[in-house]
Amino acid sequence: MRGKWRVIAGGVLAVLSCVATAQNFPNKPVRIVVPFPPGGGVDIVARVVGPRLAAQYGQQVIVENRAGAAGIIGTEFTARSAPDGYTWAIATLGNLAANKHLYSKMTVDPLKDLAPVTQVVDVHFVMVAHPSLPVRNVRQLIALAKSRPGDIVYASSGAGGAPHLGGELFNRLAGVNIRHVPYKGSGPSFADLLGGHVQLTYDSMLQALPYIRDKKLVALGILGPKRVAALPDLPTIAEQGVSGYALTNWFGLVVPAATPKDLVSRIHGDFTKTLQEKEIRDKIVGMGADVVGNTPEQFGKFWREESDKWAKVIKEAGIRAE
Repeated sequence: MRGKWRVIAGGVLAVLSCVATAQNFPNKPVRIVVPFPPGGGVDIVARVVGPRLAAQYGQQVIVENRAGAAGIIGTEFTARSAPDGYTWAIATLGNLAANKHLYSKMTVDPLKDLAPVTQVVDVHFVMVAHPSLPVRNVRQLIALAKSRPGDIVYASSGAGGAPHLGGELFNRLAGVNIRHVPYKGSGPSFADLLGGHVQLTYDSMLQALPYIRDKKLVALGILGPKRVAALPDLPTIAEQGVSGYALTNWFGLVVPAATPKDLVSRIHGDFTKTLQEKEIRDKIVGMGADVVGNTPEQFGKFWREESDKWAKVIKEAGIRAE
């Protein structure tokens, strides 16, 4: 009987401990892991939201770039971190939903080893080219690519990331062969694109828009299913003759899977409240993304659906990233 009461008492203390942890949170710095190098879309969003959260908490909110292996290194690091509420990650369609179908040697399963907090943003993607490439729209690009198969090179943030998927989907639906060169993040890929070492990329407007406005890069088409307010005159790729083409990336906030639900709820409330502040929202929308901020349950359902969807696309296209 005493053993039974010890078990019950232990369970009660565990519940009370979780509640106390959530009530006292945070009492030390919070870390937001970005599984990519500085300068990419995820990094930009984390650094927009981080300082406001730090002011709210009275604690440091440290953005920590743990790049490599198409986001796998940062994903695995987050999954293995202590489930105490002090390690978060902002991750993407690529490393949360696609990588598990591309890499057979992943040591964690994002859907099992991470817990959803909220979908942060929907990110509009745009096809952009170096000005030296003699095309100014998608139809011209297709004609040039068909006349020079394998000669045009597109950069991506890494094998299996959304820019890679966007490029392979374009090759498949447009019937062209534009060669893929993976980089260790969007920042390095844009550096080489701006330098003219590659001709093209498919990446987020969060990163591309300043270069489009400064005429350092040429926007050829929106990857998503509809035009976007930041570039209202730029047609989608589908509008320009590539029927069925649509890709919109998304970023989500996740924590280690064993994080207590009370803490997940607290983090969700704090993060989404900050995300919906007018100044933060306007800044993110102005950079080419739509703020979401849904519930953990809604994000979890969406995440599973996206994983299933891209598993099918990856299998049918025969994309591998080993």
